[in-house]
Amino acid sequence: MTALETLKSILPEVYISEDEDEYQIELKPGLTDQQIETLARQFPTGRIPDDIRELLKFSAGFEFFGLDGITFDGIGQFGFETIFPVSIQLAGDGYGNFWVLDIDKNGTWGRVFYVCHDPAVVVRHSDNLAQFIGHIHEFGKRGSNSHLDIIHENNVIKVWRKDTCLIDIETARQSADIVLKNFAQSLPDGFVVADLRNKPNGSGFSWGKPGMNVDKTVKHATELIWGIEKPYKKGLFSRLFRWK
Repeated sequence: MTALETLKSILPEVYISEDEDEYQIELKPGLTDQQIETLARQFPTGRIPDDIRELLKFSAGFEFFGLDGITFDGIGQFGFETIFPVSIQLAGDGYGNFWVLDIDKNGTWGRVFYVCHDPAVVVRHSDNLAQFIGHIHEFGKRGSNSHLDIIHENNVIKVWRKDTCLIDIETARQSADIVLKNFAQSLPDGFVVADLRNKPNGSGFSWGKPGMNVDKTVKHATELIWGIEKPYKKGLFSRLFRWK
């Protein structure tokens, strides 16, 4: 189903809040054709996919208990342009963490990521906007047992501790994967590579561990691959004797 079809399918649903109150999705007004055209100019190709255009005409987002308002037109609102150069900030959790939809240089609306600041990780959350809307519905029905809440509460800790998606720069440069190899070779020394292309939802990488410089992050133009600056730790000898 498209994002619009998914949204329409859950409009009749009734949810129960933590206070045992019933609630339903509250739609925001849709955008006019002129507003959509103005919005489109902010995208890499200057256009919005037809299915998203229909969604925006129907509604620009909705309110849902437990989340900051969900928006489909929040381009340019997310602050980490080095991690996601073009993105839609879909929602926040009220604690400075956000769900963000990645848009590549071709204007493709791609995966949804949960970007957390404590711990400082990026987690792959949903395959697309339609699935993300479905995950919100599941959150309303299952609460702490939902995909959204498990990532929000558990996966962020696992990603921070294990960081299995980070690859040493030299290893990436020697990879048989041509895309990964070429990207790694385009980076200077002192970087690590995060590769989420073939990883399942719930996977991710840290962006804020000691030594990492998120401001120097580089994202592949079309693939879910990032280079994050993480200078090598200098040994005692090199710290004592700094050659000029």
